[in-house]
Amino acid sequence: MSAALDLDLVAPTTKPVHTTAWWGMATLIATESMVFVILLGAYFFLRASAPQWPPGGIPAPELKLAVPFSFVLWGSSVPVFYAEAAIRRGSQRGLRVGLLVSAVMGAAFLAFTLKDFADLTFGWRDNAYGSMFYTIVGLHALHVLIGLCMSVAVQIKAWQGKFSATRHISVEVFGLYWHFVDVVWVFVFASLFLSEAWR
Repeated sequence: MSAALDLDLVAPTTKPVHTTAWWGMATLIATESMVFVILLGAYFFLRASAPQWPPGGIPAPELKLAVPFSFVLWGSSVPVFYAEAAIRRGSQRGLRVGLLVSAVMGAAFLAFTLKDFADLTFGWRDNAYGSMFYTIVGLHALHVLIGLCMSVAVQIKAWQGKFSATRHISVEVFGLYWHFVDVVWVFVFASLFLSEAWR
């Protein structure tokens, strides 16, 4: 995290090339994407192999709150795009507002996920379904938490006025990560929530 705070001390380049930090984040995202692909693949393998899924009379996930809070998370990418566009124009206020709104939306989604876990009627050690559900959804929640920590670090720099139209690498790197978190939830939500509720 401390290294991320110093990214914008690097002198800007005139060429529109990606920085080492950008490629580092892109590599991390590719790696983490494979983790989720493997976990979702294992989930569908277990589901196809089981005579009953979810086992043990576990009800399908409730969509009443999951759907609107999913849209809250997906929508949180919009203010990040706004913040990135704002700082490219040199707008400090737009950057700060966009990052703050996105963080609030992400925090609301994380709070819902924690409440959803608290309301579950099964544990992660009860059966294969419980293990996969807690692992996949829990891992995504951890990524959201990490993203919120990154957002706080970037917001601190924003309020200190350390970004400009030519120096905002940390904003771009954070934006990459946050959009990744949102895209992953599309697949997790479709696999563990929608596909189970519509069976």
